[in-house]
Amino acid sequence: MPPFISAAARFGISGTFLVISRLLAGDAKPTWVELRNAAIIGIFLLVCGNGGVVWAAQFIPSSLSALLVATVPLWMVLLDTIRPGGISPAIRPLCGILLGFTGALLLIGLTRDGASPGNFYGALAVLTASLFWAVGSVFGKTAVLPTSPLLTTGIEMLAGGAVQALVALISGEFDRFSFALISERSALAWLYLTMIGTLAFIAYAWLLRAAPLPLVATYSYVNPLVAIILGNLLGKEVITTRVLLAAGLIVGSVALVSGRKT
Repeated sequence: MPPFISAAARFGISGTFLVISRLLAGDAKPTWVELRNAAIIGIFLLVCGNGGVVWAAQFIPSSLSALLVATVPLWMVLLDTIRPGGISPAIRPLCGILLGFTGALLLIGLTRDGASPGNFYGALAVLTASLFWAVGSVFGKTAVLPTSPLLTTGIEMLAGGAVQALVALISGEFDRFSFALISERSALAWLYLTMIGTLAFIAYAWLLRAAPLPLVATYSYVNPLVAIILGNLLGKEVITTRVLLAAGLIVGSVALVSGRKT
């Protein structure tokens, strides 16, 4: 399944359901500013962030992608430092940032050793996508948004899905797409991401408004380890010593960063 068509369909369906159901339930209609801010967050998170990850999935294994995505908390701390009124990191999170990006560089170096250029560019795309996800997360922490978290999430999904559909159109994905080529395994994976992935994104969007950023970022402890295990069991992805070392560096760095006082 082409990456941007797949993602656009996921978020378009989920976003439409959330927006319509919340408006019918009596949620207040968003103002222009609330609508604009939610759309901006949706584009950063779902197009620049998730879009980069699904595109890179064509070239790199899921375990490597999840490890690089675990750099999101490191980007968050850096962005929080440079924003107006931000807080400079103490020694502990600063060490965590350096440690985490060392692990990321180790993984990117892994994609250059005897691999195709696609592997290298895929790794860079995920690292860049992680930066954009962090930008959207930091912006969403203070932006004026609808009072209903579910309505906000629905708007973000609709905006992200619409832009992903535009990217798919511009990149020619619709010309290459055919329902007949979708395997049963791909269809089941898409259904899982549409249903369970939507619930996960709703939880993340709610946490952005209800919890400190370092606490929100603790999901990065679990994702890489789960991805490594499932990638090996379901995708027959090879777990090398270098991958395990990079995993230790990145997860350890997130522990250092997220353990700071807020």
